[in-house]
Amino acid sequence: MSRVLGVDSGGSGLRVGLADTADLARAATAVSREPVRTSAAGIDAGHLLEQLLPMARELLAATDGPALSAVVVGAAGMATLGDGLRAELPGALARELGVGRLALAGDAVTAYAGALGQRPGAVVAAGTGMIALGTDLDGWRRADGWGHLLGDSGGGAWIGRAGLDAAMRAHDGRRGGSKALLTAAEERFGPAGDLPGRIYPRTDRPAALASFAPDVARCAADDPVAAGILRDAARHIAEAAAAVCPPHGGEVALTGGLFKTGEPLLGPLRTELAGQLPHATVVSTAGDPLHGALVIAGALASDSLHLPVDGRLLYVPQTTHTPADLDT
Repeated sequence: MSRVLGVDSGGSGLRVGLADTADLARAATAVSREPVRTSAAGIDAGHLLEQLLPMARELLAATDGPALSAVVVGAAGMATLGDGLRAELPGALARELGVGRLALAGDAVTAYAGALGQRPGAVVAAGTGMIALGTDLDGWRRADGWGHLLGDSGGGAWIGRAGLDAAMRAHDGRRGGSKALLTAAEERFGPAGDLPGRIYPRTDRPAALASFAPDVARCAADDPVAAGILRDAARHIAEAAAAVCPPHGGEVALTGGLFKTGEPLLGPLRTELAGQLPHATVVSTAGDPLHGALVIAGALASDSLHLPVDGRLLYVPQTTHTPADLDT
């Protein structure tokens, strides 16, 4: 038996989990509410290490157990913004924590592993954004996850923006408007005429848009415009799942805060999935992305990793670092 460390870095901060490989579900955890800095140069490896290392050492010191065998860092934007992490983390974690087995993964990959483990299938992760990831264990297939300006169709920001569009249509007297959504928008953001000034300057604009998605869901029972927005969102989500699911079907899992909106979205989504993926089985999510990072770390520790390693979505350095190597 050995111990492994999992990391989940996203827009709300950093979570770290330490678990025995014999029982990955029982992890000691630590949380930082400060998101790791990201710029055009990529994810800031130094800032991640500044937060990760003290939490990891605290967890290791607080629990007795065998040596640390593997670390997996899952981070939003890893595929496109993770060059600095890929260059710096393997050596730094070997030097500071004495661990040589490491994987760096996109948050969609850790969401996949948390939901389905190492089985073939597809996972849709939806919160503020929306991304679908699937594998037949030979390679990854990705759909969407392109951000609120270029995609994330059906995600929280997409739903919120569509709801606010309907609210502004009602404010103007244009077709396609919803008085119910106009009322909800003004309750949340203030007078409709002031809405552009309250939304456009915000640096967290996608989150601001997504904050209106629960209002759209609450209105859907009595408002046909809101219900139509959720039906369209369900269609987009199912299309993404169908694009990445293995050709012969498999399991499909849904994970992320958006699905907590409940039946107004899940009802039409079940219908869309049944129509677009008739050979797939929708299953419950086993765990979250932090659990997924621990699942991958446990597989690394036991030489049983079956998920596709591709250098970006899931990166495993070919060279194993050891503290002795770094001293020479």
